[in-house]
Amino acid sequence: MTQALRPHHVAIIASDYQSSKHFYTEVLGLKVIAETYRAARDSWKLDLEMAGGVQIELFTFPNAPKRPTRPEAQGLRHLAFAVGDIDAWCARLAYHGVEVEPIRVDALTNARFTFFQDPDGLPLELYET
Repeated sequence: MTQALRPHHVAIIASDYQSSKHFYTEVLGLKVIAETYRAARDSWKLDLEMAGGVQIELFTFPNAPKRPTRPEAQGLRHLAFAVGDIDAWCARLAYHGVEVEPIRVDALTNARFTFFQDPDGLPLELYET
């Protein structure tokens, strides 16, 4: 029997390691699993834990190209986080100086959602469940 696929991790390449590390750990509150500097690649890798065992791998690479467009580039469009209280999360982000779009309602599900960005402009979504 084939098991259903489930997410394991999402990989993100950051332009400024310390800024992104602060954002994902202090602003979003993700727990550090491991932090590794790979001298041969001049690259950092930060493994972060999300609920359900899913991880974010935060990388830096010298001279990594910028995202071509926002948010409708081919490939990953955005990363969405399920939250129970979107208003509390918006307040937390605002406290940390993160600009959050106005909360909208999904016409298909009637769920409330909003978007914000990480330090490199990666679109992130809060989706109230």
